Amino acid sequence: MASLVLAGDTSGSITISAPAVAGSTTQTLINVTGTLAPVVSGTAVTASSTSVDFTSIPNWVKRITVMLSGVSTNGSSNLLIQLGDSGGIENTGYTAAAGSIGNALASSTAGYILTQSNAAAWAHQAVAVITSLNSSNTWMCSSVDIIGGSNGFSATGSKSLSDVLTQVRITTVNGTDTFDAGTINILYE
Repeated sequence: MASLVLAGDTSGSITISAPAVAGSTTQTLINVTGTLAPVVSGTAVTASSTSVDFTSIPNWVKRITVMLSGVSTNGSSNLLIQLGDSGGIENTGYTAAAGSIGNALASSTAGYILTQSNAAAWAHQAVAVITSLNSSNTWMCSSVDIIGGSNGFSATGSKSLSDVLTQVRITTVNGTDTFDAGTINILYE
């Protein structure tokens, strides 16, 4: 059995043992610099009020996953995700659309639209992945939203921020419908 020992800078070590098997396996580490960043979970919140904000997102983040479980509103305005930087939440300049197969698209320039339609008390089960496209603060979003196991929507969009992303808001297109059930959280990495 072969072993690899990784020593810490000041003390301690980790030993990784590879079992003896027929043949050989090679793992090549590429020459690259950077920081290994963890996947960090935000604090899950009960969906209430007209929006849910996640703030203080670190400047090293390159991907954010927004998760909605059983989220509903008291109205019919479509769900929306908006990004923000040091200047606050941005509600213009998005290129985004959502739809289901065989139906017309719903689009928005105010945020990443998650649904093509909505109704009061629909329970949304959604995942939206927002990814940094490049170093110029351009962000792409792709999402899937299932409602009551019978309706499904997919969506995509892009947005360029004027500064480093620091916050994410989940709201509705009209900004006045109130969340009345469910849980929302984010992961960032």
